[in-house]
Amino acid sequence: MDLRPHAHPVGAAARGFTLIEMMIVVVLVAILAAVAMPSLLDAIRKNRRSEAFSAINSVQQAQERWRSNNPSYAADLTSAPPAGLGLSATTSSGYYTLALSGVSATGYTITATANSGTTQANDGNCAQLRVRADGGNLFYGSAVLSGPFSESPNNRCWSR
Repeated sequence: MDLRPHAHPVGAAARGFTLIEMMIVVVLVAILAAVAMPSLLDAIRKNRRSEAFSAINSVQQAQERWRSNNPSYAADLTSAPPAGLGLSATTSSGYYTLALSGVSATGYTITATANSGTTQANDGNCAQLRVRADGGNLFYGSAVLSGPFSESPNNRCWSR
């Protein structure tokens, strides 16, 4: 077994990549990244939606505890009990802001709105998520940041 380095014979071309071959590889990687990046961002946004779902669920549970001792649901999200629910108006990572509205003896609406400046603000029809409790029934809705809510049973934001 010969372990000595082998020199190229005189006149033989050195092996390697040409500039054209390298450019082709760079272009292919760029195309793959352009195709994969939107899918990756959508997956990240969908995963972060779970933070809003969890916060909305916490508000729903707090509202039911409140209602068991009071004639109507709580109208204040952030004030400490007994004036309100004592919950934060933002989700744990700060991607959503929570708000209560339409509070009565038989219902309320809790809305999680994606904060501008976060990737969640670009979550299309899922930038706002809400649950409307009305007479013991729950209605799930979503909307773009400044659009009207849709409570369609086929809402992809609330896939169950």
